[in-house]
Amino acid sequence: MISFVISKKTTIAVLCSLFIATGVSAQEEKLNGADSVAFKTLVSGLSFPDKLEQGTKRVGLPKVAAGYELSLYGSSRKPVIGLDGKVYQPLTDCEVQLVFKVKNKGNNRSYEFPHTVKVMGRYRPQSGANKQPFVIPSLQEWNGGNGSFKLLANSRIILSAEARKVLAPAADIFLNDLKELTGNSALSIATGKAKPGDIVFSIDPALKHLGEEGYVMNIDQTVQISAAYYKGAFWATRTVLQILEQDPEHSLIAKGKTHDYPKFEVRGLVLDVARKFFTLDFLKHYVKMMAYYKMGDFHIHLNDNGFKQFFEGNWDKTYAAFRLESSTYPKLTSKDGFYTKAEFKELQKTAQLYGMRVIPEIDVPAHSLAFTRVFPEIGSKEYGMDHLDINNPKTYEVIDNVFKEYIEGKDPVFVDPEVHIGTDEYAKKEAESFRAFTDHYIRFVQGYGKKVRLWGALTHAQGNTPVTSSGVTMNAWYNGYADPKEMVRLGYDQISTPDGLLYIVPAAGYYYDFLNVKRLYESWEPNQIGKEVFLMGHPKIRGGMFAVWNDHVGNGITMKDVHQRVFPAMQVLSEKMWTGKTDQSDWNTFAKNKVNVGEGPGLNMRGAVGSATADGLVLKDNLTAKGGNLNGNESIELPLKEIGYPYSVSFTLKAAHGNKGDVILFKSENAEVFMKENDGLRLGFSRENYTDLFEFVFVPDKSYKVMLTGNEKGTWLYVDGALVQRMEGKKLSFETTDTKISRMQTLVFPLHQIGDTKKGFQGMISDLRVYNKRLNESYLSEQYGK
Repeated sequence: MISFVISKKTTIAVLCSLFIATGVSAQEEKLNGADSVAFKTLVSGLSFPDKLEQGTKRVGLPKVAAGYELSLYGSSRKPVIGLDGKVYQPLTDCEVQLVFKVKNKGNNRSYEFPHTVKVMGRYRPQSGANKQPFVIPSLQEWNGGNGSFKLLANSRIILSAEARKVLAPAADIFLNDLKELTGNSALSIATGKAKPGDIVFSIDPALKHLGEEGYVMNIDQTVQISAAYYKGAFWATRTVLQILEQDPEHSLIAKGKTHDYPKFEVRGLVLDVARKFFTLDFLKHYVKMMAYYKMGDFHIHLNDNGFKQFFEGNWDKTYAAFRLESSTYPKLTSKDGFYTKAEFKELQKTAQLYGMRVIPEIDVPAHSLAFTRVFPEIGSKEYGMDHLDINNPKTYEVIDNVFKEYIEGKDPVFVDPEVHIGTDEYAKKEAESFRAFTDHYIRFVQGYGKKVRLWGALTHAQGNTPVTSSGVTMNAWYNGYADPKEMVRLGYDQISTPDGLLYIVPAAGYYYDFLNVKRLYESWEPNQIGKEVFLMGHPKIRGGMFAVWNDHVGNGITMKDVHQRVFPAMQVLSEKMWTGKTDQSDWNTFAKNKVNVGEGPGLNMRGAVGSATADGLVLKDNLTAKGGNLNGNESIELPLKEIGYPYSVSFTLKAAHGNKGDVILFKSENAEVFMKENDGLRLGFSRENYTDLFEFVFVPDKSYKVMLTGNEKGTWLYVDGALVQRMEGKKLSFETTDTKISRMQTLVFPLHQIGDTKKGFQGMISDLRVYNKRLNESYLSEQYGK
């Protein structure tokens, strides 16, 4: 972010010299030398105010020379300075980065340049006033009051008849979330006059300048929420919930007033469900969690395939999946996990109620083994069966029918107005055919009334074949494949998705296993795509996304493991995409406070469990009163469902004679810890079709002190205070490549029940202790006298 306040008026000549000194150059069309000199000479004589006082209604534009026209092209805070030049007074002083464009009317060439202006707010800072409450993402504007609003056990959500027409679904969701968070079952939705403790919603068309997602909230004896549109009102409910979550009693909100709105329209996540299946419940949970952080776009990558070298170098054995039910081509649908059309439609419509868009992606013409598995004749003989033969008319017939199935009709399977058509990483040699293919599917999808998103590839695939850009948004992921500035010049809107900053590939050893969230917090915003930095407020930069790619099929990574990587990135990137960098941005403060904000009411996919003790103890139960001696057909229910990373679970174990096959010790809906007869009794665990077995052999009728500890890297087994096996760092080798891949051996520990009524353990489990950290050897030595 670049800002400068020099004097009452600042000349563009000075602005340009300052801007260049920062290492960021003003953007321009491809200009010849004469054009460039003419534009720079023209703008050097222009001047703009660097401060807008209270009462200013509009940003005026200076006159330019004959034959040129000047326009306000972009604004980093359109709710404060709109593209029509109107000024809407903020609550407190703020800076707005503006982008101006000068156009030569004779040759249609243009030149863009920046200017930052300080807009004076309605209120001056008051000593003793409430500080801005911490939420993620941060509020854009805040003016503090004194004291606190208190949510009562019988508080009401008040909707006028007019507001109910628009906001009834938001109010219902909000009510259920409030009940879940507070435990107050008497909360209700009502009409009429508000009382202290009530939360009041209204739809106000006068707030349209705040955009579809903006809202105003006045917090006093009541909370008054106003917005012009559904999304803005819904986002306000997420703010209220986050503030209440952080209050120990879930009842107090600091009095004050906020105007809140996003800096960028697109804020989201790309999830590869093709190479790793994620259940529908997981996706539904992600809709709710992402909405909790005002992340509005959930991009679901529906088809892809593994790498041939990890499948004996044989395309026929290489994993591939298409995750949607298909009536047109039933064999296309993956057998090991898919979503019915009804399920996927329901997911999208639910997302809309949560203020979100689900962006479905069908990826062609590369990453397409799922299609050629069903239609081998459309596979490329030259580039491999994961490439469609884009010179084969049959390819167009098949892929036309695939897209048509999901986008045609008055109530299509793909609900959102935008659909992603993939299109990247195809052979450069086929640039012209690739460009024709891309243009065909842009026009094909647009022909059904949809807008198109695609991956940036047109610098890699340079050629003469025109590709439609009007109404098309490009995920700019690698500048070598699509130079962002050139793509903007060609007319494509951009979503900043830089692989070198925002790609998670779990346990792959390349890109990121966990994103560098501190670096992102301190130095990235969506106007940065790779090494290119666009003017802040540039209208062609719609926003940003981060991505999870599950490249290494079968590597032991679970949905829990993916979530462990996504969640910290979600918190930081929601901040960077909604609020951006501000004068209050401080990593240490953010890192300290973010631990108090969870996944949303009713969600705990990480299995996070808090502790009031220094040693991290969260559960202690000797189990004797509950019948710790198990006979093989009974179970004991525990108060915890599971515990996530890091953790330690210790217990005394004595196996009886007669345990045959796999017998369950601990169980949840996500995992099992079992004992298996395998040349003696061994402990093991399973989750999502992955199973791991420890080598240590337990002798029947002998008592052992057992402890399992785990984090996102692996799982360790201690017996009688000694580490007997560390499941971490396992590698898989392949005959057809020297490359090895990691095989993760992680476990979110199941605690919903001990034993099982069908595959139950025979023996004794007692003295159970659960900790929310990994205990070290010195602690074990104290416990076991070693």
